[in-house]
Amino acid sequence: MDFTYSSKVEDLRKRLLSFMDEHIYPNEHPFYEEIAVNRKAGNAWIPSQLIEELKPKAQAAGLWNLFLPRSSRAPEGLNNLEYAPLCEIMGRSHIAPEVFNCNAPDTGNMETFERYGTEAQKDAWLEPLLKGKIRSAFLMTEPDVASSDATNIQCSITRDGDEYIINGRKWWSSGAGDPRCAIYIVMGKTDPDAPRHAQQSMILVPSNSPGVEIIRPLSIFGYDDAPHGHMEVVLNNVRVPATNMLLGEGRGFEIAQGRLGPGRIHHCMRSIGVAERALESMCKRLKERVAFGKPIAEQGVWHERIAESRCMIDQARLLTLKAAQTMDVSGNKVARAEIAMIKVVAPNMAAKIIDWSIQAHGGGGVCQDFDLAYAYAWQRILRLADGPDEVHRAAIAKIELAKH
Repeated sequence: MDFTYSSKVEDLRKRLLSFMDEHIYPNEHPFYEEIAVNRKAGNAWIPSQLIEELKPKAQAAGLWNLFLPRSSRAPEGLNNLEYAPLCEIMGRSHIAPEVFNCNAPDTGNMETFERYGTEAQKDAWLEPLLKGKIRSAFLMTEPDVASSDATNIQCSITRDGDEYIINGRKWWSSGAGDPRCAIYIVMGKTDPDAPRHAQQSMILVPSNSPGVEIIRPLSIFGYDDAPHGHMEVVLNNVRVPATNMLLGEGRGFEIAQGRLGPGRIHHCMRSIGVAERALESMCKRLKERVAFGKPIAEQGVWHERIAESRCMIDQARLLTLKAAQTMDVSGNKVARAEIAMIKVVAPNMAAKIIDWSIQAHGGGGVCQDFDLAYAYAWQRILRLADGPDEVHRAAIAKIELAKH
């Protein structure tokens, strides 16, 4: 396997690194201050003006919509292997992905529209998403069932003439807190009596539809992730046109598998960037601080942790690139083992290195002066998002056992 970056990717990397240095890193703390001011004024759920000002600069730099391969509507899109090193760089900062229109869940939703939507659905929703004019949410997980098994989903989607009626309660609906969120992709059951993996469907629900109620934001270790948010949403007799069905009744599980493959590997690419930055921060901190008469960096336990961190990051990166290449060459279905493996490996790796970096920073590591606490919280939830570790490990084991 040849993972050498092409000249096109090298050029994009240079431009992206320069953009990060000039526009992203200097604006991280101003971003959090902006949200804090909004929260103090009584409403944290206001789109960041700072982020909106950076988006045209990213577009002008040719760093926009890089995530979407094989789309005539986004010709700048790269394949997974080309995108991996760029997504890793974006992952170094919490605010970066949205600036480049490469943020979850919009990337997964745009991929879903591109692969499974009708031309009318693409015109209505994909085009404004690609332009960064609106945001979207993906409503799959439910509080009343173990959603790690997607066949448990209870939200009902019932045909009534030229409409469908949707009833259900969803949570962890990321992005639904943003007032620009205009469309939900909702997974529910159209036929509970069909074969197990043909009961589910996906349907498009405009966020302003009568009967849609946002109950509350859910916090991650105390972080509400405003103005993006992870919301609990109730759908009470919500009616939408029958033309809002994606691909057809009973195809929801199929769509979910197609959507979650790219989404999972994008998370892993970003996790590697987070881990790299945590290691850099760890090394700098250890060289700056003195304890018991010598720099902390000279103490043996930190040599072990630094070395182990480098090994873990490079191993995860290589597995990510292998998964990306397999997806490009053979498709997401063939790459399911590699996707499952990296989804287990990357968040665990990143969380471990961030934890060591927090330890190196002492009390500073758990406060807002460094971004380590938030980074740790996000990597911890990634062990649950898009399927928990246990489900991915079970899938890997089944694939392995099938060889024998």
